[in-house]
Amino acid sequence: MDLDHRTTTSATADVRAVRDRVAAHLVGRERETDLLLAAVAAGRDVLIEGPPGTSKSTLLRAITGEWGIPLLLVEGNADLTPTRLVGHHNPARVLREDYTADNFVPGPLVEAMRQGGFLYVEEFNRAPEDTLNTLLTAMAERTITVPTVGTVQALPTFRVVASMNPYDAVGTTRMPTSVSDRMCRLAVDYQDADAERGIVARRTGVGSARLVADAVALTRATRERDDVRQGSSVRGAIDVALVAAQLAAMRGVALPPAPDVAPPRDLPADYTGVVWDAVLVALSGRVHLDEIAEQTPEGVLREIWEDHFLLQPATAEPG
Repeated sequence: MDLDHRTTTSATADVRAVRDRVAAHLVGRERETDLLLAAVAAGRDVLIEGPPGTSKSTLLRAITGEWGIPLLLVEGNADLTPTRLVGHHNPARVLREDYTADNFVPGPLVEAMRQGGFLYVEEFNRAPEDTLNTLLTAMAERTITVPTVGTVQALPTFRVVASMNPYDAVGTTRMPTSVSDRMCRLAVDYQDADAERGIVARRTGVGSARLVADAVALTRATRERDDVRQGSSVRGAIDVALVAAQLAAMRGVALPPAPDVAPPRDLPADYTGVVWDAVLVALSGRVHLDEIAEQTPEGVLREIWEDHFLLQPATAEPG
């Protein structure tokens, strides 16, 4: 894929075809797919801002997979130094040969530039400032200079794509204006309940629409409480469904096949008990409470479970 050396018509047709193929890998995210594709096809680097579990890496893998270019992932943290990002010289060979281009071990930035791939930096705002400055040079000039190696020129398809979680400020650094000014920004959020049910059904293969609906509803409820700083992503719903299905098989509990997603009524206690145990395992580590919360994660999840299976069905009864 070399959009910089194609006619406008053929490049547009290529992007449109890629968009259609990428859509087959995802549930929803049509608008986000369009925006991200348009930005990278236009030669822009992109910052994707959104909570965990909102299909950021899935979308990037689908795009780079369809374009046939590498996706190199690095995690932004205090250990992501410029040396780890750019590369280093093999110490053993340096002792024998001194510093040469042949004993240089390229880091993910150099690999991405040489291969024309996407460098995906997760938790971008946790990386040290000097590392961000190294990325700034690569984004601004599309080249970097490595001592004893020389100038590394990026292929036209090289992009920097970064992500950050806007709800987690612990251990993060302020984004330098010089960096943010070089990047387009795409904000993503959790999808709606219909899309999340589709994701869970596709990812788990669980045949019970009732279990899928319950797993999604319980997980989404963790994001709606005032005493929860950050609730679970759809990954939690996937795990609830998978663990509950395994528990039900082990205990000989039948999974309700009901296709409706209305508040559950008259469900067997053995089924709701299976879901409760699955919720404890799948969600208790994903619920991050507010600092002043007096509850434990288990207590919050118990209230959510009771609201879903006991209170909501009762309030929905006629009369």
